[in-house]
Amino acid sequence: MKNFLLKSISFVFHPLIMPLLGVLFYFHKTPRYIPKPIQNAKIFSIVILTIILPILLFFLLKTINKVDSIYLKSTKERLIPLLINCVITTLILIRVLTPNEIVELYYFFLGILCSTLACFIMAVFKVKASIHMIASSGFFMFAVAVGLNYKININGTIALMMIIIGAIATSRLHLKAHTNQELIIGLITGLFPQILFMKYWL
Repeated sequence: MKNFLLKSISFVFHPLIMPLLGVLFYFHKTPRYIPKPIQNAKIFSIVILTIILPILLFFLLKTINKVDSIYLKSTKERLIPLLINCVITTLILIRVLTPNEIVELYYFFLGILCSTLACFIMAVFKVKASIHMIASSGFFMFAVAVGLNYKININGTIALMMIIIGAIATSRLHLKAHTNQELIIGLITGLFPQILFMKYWL
């Protein structure tokens, strides 16, 4: 039962959903007027590009024996999916979230691209970072930045995200998917680009 719960945490808070959560959080919290059709179009595009397309590509990679599981346990397995994710994120930056439209989300995804590239480079050198921690910490920092930028109270979101990050770290350790060092590397890799790009839109 305990193992099932921990595996469920890892699955429910899979890195694929974090970019979408960032977009939904922004549209829910921002005081800026953004027409609903534009919001819906952006959300639809993000769902297709960051969730549905990667899942379809995963099954393709699995069919040709390039990956074993969705958790990408080895650094070798990570190389192609991470490279594909970099291409998808670049496409989003060029076609979906351009800097002259919604600057906050543009830099959020630019931070995601930098974190993904860093993770890819580490995988090339056989260094394994927790992708779960990268994604969750990146979203956490973006949420904090949105709160600071618009001077809105997001204490509930911060508390919830700290609990979620703690639960993710616990589940990854208990399942022996990562070491403490790999979790810390993932945390830093997710946080740093978001902090770096905050100065361009805060």
